Amino acid sequence: MEETIPFKNLHSREYQGHKKKVHSVAWNCNGTKLASGSVDQTARVWHIEPHGHVKVKDIELKGHTDSVDQLCWDPKHADLIATASGDKTVRLWDARSGKCSQQADLSGENINITYKPDGTYIAVGNRDDELTILDVRKFKAIHKRKFNYEVNEIAWNMTGDMFFLTTGNGTVEVLAYPSLRPLDTLMAHTAGCYCIAIDPIGRYFAVGSADSLVSLWDISEMLCVRTFTKLEWPVRTISFNHTGEYIASASEDLFIDISNVQTGRTVHQIPCRAAMNSVEWNPKYNLLVYAGDDKNKYQADEGVFRIFGFESSSA
Repeated sequence: MEETIPFKNLHSREYQGHKKKVHSVAWNCNGTKLASGSVDQTARVWHIEPHGHVKVKDIELKGHTDSVDQLCWDPKHADLIATASGDKTVRLWDARSGKCSQQADLSGENINITYKPDGTYIAVGNRDDELTILDVRKFKAIHKRKFNYEVNEIAWNMTGDMFFLTTGNGTVEVLAYPSLRPLDTLMAHTAGCYCIAIDPIGRYFAVGSADSLVSLWDISEMLCVRTFTKLEWPVRTISFNHTGEYIASASEDLFIDISNVQTGRTVHQIPCRAAMNSVEWNPKYNLLVYAGDDKNKYQADEGVFRIFGFESSSA
């Protein structure tokens, strides 16, 4: 029996703290904390209650000397977070103290970061299409590879034996892990593939493309099972909810699309005021965080993000 969410009755709350626009938002593994990374060179950690109240003041993670472009939480530890920055470093932080515990100095401007699902390794991608694998315990690079095509986003599958790269050629490159031996090249889209999300149930992955489509792939067959066609601009960010029933996707269209994964039909659209940079569903609750290029009436960055999914009674 499919649980249907009363989307029509839900609303968004706004969270303010950054001085410039927010590039990346991510929930920790138990869904109680949220991190935001910004062009203002900081990340912030927010303690979010399921009904939307921020429990305590947010903690600022200071130390990067350039934009914090992406961040991700340790999948096994609710208080450890890794950040990737244009300053060529990757940093590991303790979200309780706000202190940086580890730093790796890499060779390029980092734009992508993701943890292996068992928490043992971190993969980092930079603007020069170079992939670095870091051993989390030693926080040292154990593997580097430069690709001769544009690499956009990177992800492991749930079991950690496959590694995906989305490319500027419209393909998804599937590599074996840890050998990084090529397994498959999926001709996914007619334009560059920008983002990838893995279904938490492990059946599918989804790819968002510059052709404005989101494609859904059966992970065991490596076949495209359906496409989502609601957006009209390049798809920048996608996310599955925790049950795998819904997928959110966003772009420069002034709404976030939420579609039913099985039927491909739109169930809700969240209006937004600017192009979106990052959407992510909470791993435990149907709360969707989203952040974009919001500006105020003076055309200055607002530095906000919003969370959708609160019932009006909690306002």
